[in-house]
Amino acid sequence: MDFEMFSAAHFGALAILVAAIICIIVFRKRMRVPRINKMVRIGLAILLICCEVSLQLSYILNDNWGVGSLPFQLCSLMLLVSAVVLLWNPKSLYDALFFLGSMGALQALLTPNLDEAFPHFRYFQFFIAHIGIVSAALFIVVVERYRPTFFSVVKAQVWLHVFAIPAAITNVASGKTNFMFLAEKPGTASLLDILGSWPWYLLQLELIAFVIFLLLYAAVRLLDRLRFDKPSSSAQ
Repeated sequence: MDFEMFSAAHFGALAILVAAIICIIVFRKRMRVPRINKMVRIGLAILLICCEVSLQLSYILNDNWGVGSLPFQLCSLMLLVSAVVLLWNPKSLYDALFFLGSMGALQALLTPNLDEAFPHFRYFQFFIAHIGIVSAALFIVVVERYRPTFFSVVKAQVWLHVFAIPAAITNVASGKTNFMFLAEKPGTASLLDILGSWPWYLLQLELIAFVIFLLLYAAVRLLDRLRFDKPSSSAQ
């Protein structure tokens, strides 16, 4: 059975996303307790790593591994970045995780580029991985009290191009991959359908990404205006 967007299986996954967001917000102060903080970080990182490892193993076991299996899609890269941030807390990657992770994973969850439906393994792997990325991005904001600046938006745009380099090189070298949808639009329905043809939609995506980054930045600033949580001095 093929996956159907906005089906019961899709809404079920989105409901789990909402539940994860609510849990992180409600229990944010408890998650700042060092012992619990460490447990949550390690647990979420292991979950994300297992998602990628299990996906790669599924390709190998089904004799289906190829150049297209490399983790060069934006969300695959953000999954790895999320795990690194959760395990080692390099604040230099906070901007990449929050802006690129939120943008990519949320778009993927709303318009999944997915063929397999519930209860296929790929269905669970896809949604667990993307919900995990969103959870990691939210974690650094509401638990670690990361507060982006306008310069963070600029750095996120730079990070986007940095991550596009291996994707673009592989697309050109192989001639058959479409990492980060740089070669063509995805075959399934997505927000890219309303944009122009290749390569013009790439330029449009540049502007859309920047606008989304600004909206994410504004959302965090709004939280501060609502006195949601006072940011720590080390979270800037």
